[in-house]
Amino acid sequence: MIGRLSGVLLEKTPPQLILEVQGVGYEIDVPMSTFYNLPNVGERLTLYTHLVVREDAHLLYGFASEAERKAFRQLLKISGVGARTALSLLSGMSVAELVQAVATQEAARLTKVPGIGKKTAERLLLELKDKLGAELSSGVTVNRGAPAADDVLNALLALGYNEKEARYALKHLPEGLSVSDGIRQALKSLARG
Repeated sequence: MIGRLSGVLLEKTPPQLILEVQGVGYEIDVPMSTFYNLPNVGERLTLYTHLVVREDAHLLYGFASEAERKAFRQLLKISGVGARTALSLLSGMSVAELVQAVATQEAARLTKVPGIGKKTAERLLLELKDKLGAELSSGVTVNRGAPAADDVLNALLALGYNEKEARYALKHLPEGLSVSDGIRQALKSLARG
């Protein structure tokens, strides 16, 4: 298992990045919460990782914090929740929000995330009830990036929103937002509507 990688950030296209470690470029999928933390291209970065080995691919997932990785691994243990759904869930809400939703048994909050239906949300609440502790709810700081509506649009499309929904959310964003703030605000507006 690859547990952690440190290297130079070569490329970032939501929700994927390429991290060069000792001359090898690793393609890593990250939740938007981690994407918010990415430094500028060319700077050093350390990620906690989780490797998923399938018959047709080896997929590497990266996280800014150990809490995110623990939550991701707990989500993978739930029947019917794959890596893409877990990544989407962690992109749609922070670990702290997930812990709070589980503690208060808010299925409606979970169903606002693309790919999470009512039955899956109820199963998540049931199976995570005693497994997500306060240690997972540690916050993640956000580094501000350059504004780019295309990156926000691509992130929303990668998270499972259709183009109409994504463009609607973009129309309601104020000018001059960073990519991370744009994604965050777009996700909030989509979750409300």
